[in-house]
Amino acid sequence: MTPLPRLMVAPNGARKTKQDHPALPVTIEETVQTAKACFEAGADGLHTHLRDADQQHILDASLYKELLAELRIAVPKMQVQITTEAVGLYQPPAQIELVKQVQPKSVSISTRELLSTGDQKAAAELYQWAQENGVAVQHILYDTNDLAVLYHICIDHNISRENIQLLFVLGRYTSDQQSDPSMLTPFLHRLAEIEMIADWAVCAFGQGETDCLIRAHQLGGKMRIGFENNELNPDGSVAKNNAERVTLLNQLLAVQ
Repeated sequence: MTPLPRLMVAPNGARKTKQDHPALPVTIEETVQTAKACFEAGADGLHTHLRDADQQHILDASLYKELLAELRIAVPKMQVQITTEAVGLYQPPAQIELVKQVQPKSVSISTRELLSTGDQKAAAELYQWAQENGVAVQHILYDTNDLAVLYHICIDHNISRENIQLLFVLGRYTSDQQSDPSMLTPFLHRLAEIEMIADWAVCAFGQGETDCLIRAHQLGGKMRIGFENNELNPDGSVAKNNAERVTLLNQLLAVQ
């Protein structure tokens, strides 16, 4: 599988609208323009969400295929990842069907969401199908228990764990969530305990996002930045757009 990009930008997410920030992209055209600006600023990956006409989160295979086609033209060297995020609107069968219809090169899937109905067999079958069809799955993990559950699914169903792709979520999607670099420590301790070799990245929330991403980079991890989780710079100012967040992070990493 293609490794995770060093720096992936998540420009919109599933919950925010232009009321949260006017530069938040909600259309395919806006997402493409944001991708171009962020690529030029130094992001080599894009985590994509779709919105309907009312700016609401939607999982739609046809729209994803349209977006991916536009991005291949606009930013051919940028790795693009789709999402299966449920946001309380979708169940695992619909999430699984989306992945199989789109067959993207990369997809993020929450282990917790995929197992929300308790069907480990369906989850394992999707992971196996993805490996056989060259679809890189980045497993979204909210705590160390999610990591343990994923590990046991791989063991029980003979799923390859070689360079498995993970995203450690430092905090949760709550009002005024503030992440701290110390939140990464339990994930890395558990990863070492189970001796899983992973291609891992971090995302974080609030004013501490930048410090968390720098810490991940220092420890050999990858980074995910963007308005999905945070619009604030380290000094508390609101970023003008996603590209500004990417630019500032790269400037800070250059002097580490």
